[in-house]
Amino acid sequence: MTPPAPSDRSPSPRTRRRPPSARTTHRSPWLRLLPGISSQRRGFILAWWGFALTFGGMRLLTWLIHIDVAGVGDVQAGGVHIHHYVWGIVLLAVVGAAGLVNRSARARAWMGLAYGVGTALVVDEAALLISLEDVYWDTEGWISIALAIALIAVVGGVLAVTRGRRTAAKDRNRHGGDGSTDE
Repeated sequence: MTPPAPSDRSPSPRTRRRPPSARTTHRSPWLRLLPGISSQRRGFILAWWGFALTFGGMRLLTWLIHIDVAGVGDVQAGGVHIHHYVWGIVLLAVVGAAGLVNRSARARAWMGLAYGVGTALVVDEAALLISLEDVYWDTEGWISIALAIALIAVVGGVLAVTRGRRTAAKDRNRHGGDGSTDE
């Protein structure tokens, strides 16, 4: 007796494919957090949020280190302080490489968030990178703060204005092009 052909065997539970209607769809947590926002725009919004929150968080953390709070300290390797802009550059390099490989909507959201975090880590130490001296808590260190606040304001403004223009364009199209209604 010959064994059944591979096509005659019933598939094992592991290899059996469920019909599309029975498959579970994994919704991104960003879809629940930002409903109605396109995947492209979601990445920009998450980058903005990531930047603002990371910048504020790093300022708080470095202040705690500066006032010598117990349990909070610098990251060091071999006795050398590693500034947080290094982690930002590494994170930006990872985001860049990931962007070359994966451009799905889910990846775009995560990359947007990581991009904002990495950019904040670098911008927070922009004054140090410009002067090549550790001026974080000196007067010259305010360059980093001014740059970060300007970025948060400008990008937030652009996000608000472009959202408003898109909504206004939809309203014009809905109401006959001139924005007026038939009421």
